[in-house]
Amino acid sequence: MGLKGEMTKQDIREKAYQLFAQKGFKEVTMKDICELTGLSRGGLYRHYESTSQIFLEIVNAFSDQQQTEIFSKIEQHIPAVTILEELLSKYTNEMLDCESSISLAIYEFYSNPAISKEDNSVKRQYEISKSTWIGLINYGIRTKEFNPVDPESIFNLVIFAYQGVRMYSRLMKMDQAVPKQIMHEIKKLLLSKEVPYEK
Repeated sequence: MGLKGEMTKQDIREKAYQLFAQKGFKEVTMKDICELTGLSRGGLYRHYESTSQIFLEIVNAFSDQQQTEIFSKIEQHIPAVTILEELLSKYTNEMLDCESSISLAIYEFYSNPAISKEDNSVKRQYEISKSTWIGLINYGIRTKEFNPVDPESIFNLVIFAYQGVRMYSRLMKMDQAVPKQIMHEIKKLLLSKEVPYEK
């Protein structure tokens, strides 16, 4: 596929993401995506066969991109604290931005009996994200920037708190202090120095 085709696919994914964030997964149709992208039905089907295929590409891209970015920064010997601050800041912003959350769509997609039980995309994302976080935490422990913690425990705390807030923010008004409080406590676990709380 040429550059134009890749750009079209990227535009489809970006527009579809908006729809999945607004409506969840079940309510989005290929017709909706055609209308938002301005593509004809044939034009859309030339790139994607279904909303499921588009959704899977969107979801799988998240963890892959994060892993590439974090490992690249580790290879460049950027301080672990700097990488952590950037990552937690990104997570905080995403938790506060309930309008762009696709957590509900993810739940709908994977709870659908029509989705094959063999599809292990959620498990794949979890493992990639876990590998990324464990790599970062071990790097910070090696450089003596982080406390000697259990990396997997910290990862589970981060990921399930993050996803929990993202899900709840779709269902109720979330106190803006909650994500900041969570990230503050995670920093306290990892960093030996006093961590000031930012309101």
